[in-house]
Amino acid sequence: MTVSAQSPQPSGSSRFPGPPTSSRASESVPPQGRSPEATSRRTRPTPEPSAGVAPPPSTTPAPTDPGRVETHPDRPHLTELRLSAFATHRGAGFPLGSLTLFTGPSGCGKTSALRAYEALARLGGGSEVGEVFPDPVACVPERARPDAQRRRGFRIGCTADGPEGPVRLDVAVQAEPELRIVGERLMSGGLVLLETALRDPSRRFVQAAWHTAGSSPVTRAPLPDDRLGTALLPLRVAGKTDGQRQVLAAAEQMVVALRSVFVCDPVPERMRDAVPIGDGRLLRDCGNLADVLWRTRSECGRRHGQLVTAVRTGCAGPVVDVLAEPLADGMLRAVLDRGDGLRTTFERLGDGELRYTALALVLLTGPGVLEVDPPGEVPAAMQTLTVLADGLDRGVDVRQRAELLRLAARMCERGHIRLVGAVSDASWATQIDGVTVVDLDP
Repeated sequence: MTVSAQSPQPSGSSRFPGPPTSSRASESVPPQGRSPEATSRRTRPTPEPSAGVAPPPSTTPAPTDPGRVETHPDRPHLTELRLSAFATHRGAGFPLGSLTLFTGPSGCGKTSALRAYEALARLGGGSEVGEVFPDPVACVPERARPDAQRRRGFRIGCTADGPEGPVRLDVAVQAEPELRIVGERLMSGGLVLLETALRDPSRRFVQAAWHTAGSSPVTRAPLPDDRLGTALLPLRVAGKTDGQRQVLAAAEQMVVALRSVFVCDPVPERMRDAVPIGDGRLLRDCGNLADVLWRTRSECGRRHGQLVTAVRTGCAGPVVDVLAEPLADGMLRAVLDRGDGLRTTFERLGDGELRYTALALVLLTGPGVLEVDPPGEVPAAMQTLTVLADGLDRGVDVRQRAELLRLAARMCERGHIRLVGAVSDASWATQIDGVTVVDLDP
């Protein structure tokens, strides 16, 4: 199934995007148990209203393939990313499948989309807004004009599916004159479960109201303006009424869907260096790949065997094993075992071979090996790791990128991992089942 629509263009005039407005209109969402992905689909952003006002719930569902069912519907996962007003994007909604590729020319906003996803993930993990947005002004749409109070900002959001059905989160962030979260709305089934708004700019908190459905329909209390309210709800909601338990369940689903994210951008120069023995958790630049191989080769022989097979397919020459060998000074270096006693150090490999090997390792491992902070209170069987890979095809050749995508499709189908990547061209990817292509070509 192939869907194509014109990508929305930036508006020439926009004021500061205020907090999400309350709405109890029914959301149009995919049926529970299905994801908005097609077996192989090309789609473009779904337009939303102007960035000057908060968007109402979407009335147009993302295109779906009725023959494709989410393999693990009980694992919380994101099905949509919304950039109502963020960097180069305005009124944009992007469907997310288990394997999603953003594509388009340079400057179309692929990196911005992945940056917004990472920001939501970090906010969902409890990070302060200042840590998440070190340069918040860069996130404000370029032509956005300040309002009467000289405020400018941006708005992002997402939808998470899981046991509670689709749960929608929208966040408004003020970038100027000072950085703060000024509005947030958490919804499920058209019901507003949490809503916050900045009432008094002189105070460092927002006024929050969450669904109670007890003797009082809502509970009101202040929340800090530097953290995501949804992530704080388990500390503030008692869970004594059915309404409160509904709020907690929706918030937990959203947080679990957001938190397990690994941002991966292998840097070949770092991967060629010898490294000390550490904790064996892969960093986002994959510079400590040798340390990770030192650990994983002995811990999981089956997965390591799959890695060797993948590297054999994507690298030149024979490959019998991929391993780390200790040096006299206690450092580790990564090598390819060519057989017959011949080993090739990673410093001799090309950039494409190094990026390919690192990305293959990421797809074949999990949170215990990658430098992520998954929710420890949630069983691993209920979690899904999402890998964000900007420039997924950077430096790799045609054969390597095709093999990487086939490996990703196979691993994503199993349900324990999801991949959101950015590529310059995805015409080659539509031939592989399970790929959602989001085309940002204007």
